[in-house]
Amino acid sequence: MGKPDAEGHGPADGLPGLPPEWGRVVVPDDASALAAEAAQIRRELHRTTDLPGGHRGLGLPLLVLLVAVLTTLAGLLVVTWPRAGRTDRPTPAPYSPPATLTGRALPALDLVDPGQAPVPLRGLLPAMIILLDGCQCPDRVGDALAAAPAGVSVVTVTGGRTASPPPTHQRQVRALADPAGGLRAFLGQPARPGAATALLVDRTGRVTLVLPDLGPVHAYQDDLNALAR
Repeated sequence: MGKPDAEGHGPADGLPGLPPEWGRVVVPDDASALAAEAAQIRRELHRTTDLPGGHRGLGLPLLVLLVAVLTTLAGLLVVTWPRAGRTDRPTPAPYSPPATLTGRALPALDLVDPGQAPVPLRGLLPAMIILLDGCQCPDRVGDALAAAPAGVSVVTVTGGRTASPPPTHQRQVRALADPAGGLRAFLGQPARPGAATALLVDRTGRVTLVLPDLGPVHAYQDDLNALAR
């Protein structure tokens, strides 16, 4: 039967402010449910006009019924009328890494290379670690390789058990896979299609920069150079 408005407007099972002798007035979900009451009012009005003096005895009950029907209709319109600004879906929040991630220690994760051999991630530091589970982004990876100073590893990480082969460059990228998803869990954010996430980690294992969407080199060149010091 009756139900509250989606935004909390309107009663849950009746309308307030009516005389108690009218009993419980419930707002139906469908206005067609009031057709029977409306037809009854019309029949009673015709009957009282045909009977002498009948309108005096039935006038007040009919008036009460008419007011109840009209009040119910008004309440139903309040419940179902669309309101400006109502949205069916929440607006998704923009992607952002955890605020406390920068400065935290990289966990001691063992990833696997293309031959399925375990590789301790912390043994490759200092490093720029690029997660490719949302985008292979070969151009961005190539730019990072060209920009990385000597002594700084560039590591690409894919999900699953198979490491993607590194792109062809003068300097080799270290391609690894993360079957357990430990690195993505450390980030605390899911992969986004079309975006490669990157971490800069210094030789002590401290995260110095998080790039939720790996962009042009100028956005991280200074931080990348600092890893070589």
